[in-house]
Amino acid sequence: MRSEQEMMDIFLDFALNDERIRLVTLEGSRTNRNIPPDNFQDYDISYFVTDVESFKENDQWLEIFGKRIMMQKPEDMELFPPELGNWFSYIILFEDGNKLDLTLIPIREAEDYFANNDGLVKVLLDKDSFINYKVTPNDRQYWMKKPTAREFDDCCNEFWMVSTYVVKGLARNEILFAIDHLNEIVRPNLLRMMAWHIASQKGYSFSMGKNYKFMKRYLSNKEWEELMSTYSVNGYQEMWKSLFTCYALFRKYSKAVSESLAYKYPDYDEGITKYTEGIYCSVK
Repeated sequence: MRSEQEMMDIFLDFALNDERIRLVTLEGSRTNRNIPPDNFQDYDISYFVTDVESFKENDQWLEIFGKRIMMQKPEDMELFPPELGNWFSYIILFEDGNKLDLTLIPIREAEDYFANNDGLVKVLLDKDSFINYKVTPNDRQYWMKKPTAREFDDCCNEFWMVSTYVVKGLARNEILFAIDHLNEIVRPNLLRMMAWHIASQKGYSFSMGKNYKFMKRYLSNKEWEELMSTYSVNGYQEMWKSLFTCYALFRKYSKAVSESLAYKYPDYDEGITKYTEGIYCSVK
């Protein structure tokens, strides 16, 4: 695998020798000092260019970055409509394991880019001295935020209401329906509540990471194992067990958040739990 220095040299040498490229930035985890570096971090590079369309005419210019296993062009797909407006991106996995997420941005949109970015940005090259102020990467935008009383109640409401869709799916022997609602809505709200609980204890000056990937750092081995057990969806009995474990964990953490923030704990927990237990007893 090529080193970070080797990769950065390739990206910058190409930019230096192409007059269309006026500004280069690095984004994402490689700019974040709070994330330990590893070989799986993407290179999130943006080229600010005078003419995006000229790059799109063919892909031969991309060969300078290395031999690739696969490339995706999100803005050139039909099934998944583009979302970047005038920008155009390439996601490339190279044979040596490095991965590049390269975005072409019209130079005229550079001001908007810097006004609206997420903070994790480092300027690598500025041919025209466009940036006349210091840009220091930080992940503050991703720090945990104290929930309002309404946000807390909304999370509780969504968790308990959507859990009944899981129950319905299991009762109807529609396990894919049940799994989807558990994975996509119920458990994410459990994770949200757990993160709020952790932040209420440790302060709101840190990030839990994308998809709560750093949560394990803040849980005991027992707590982590309990959470992991909710991912067991191999058959109906395992699904029921995962759902009831989600109930127990959500109840535990939401009550803790309720107490620490002096928010009212919803009374429908008891009713939904009784309803679920009744359905379970009727179908098991």
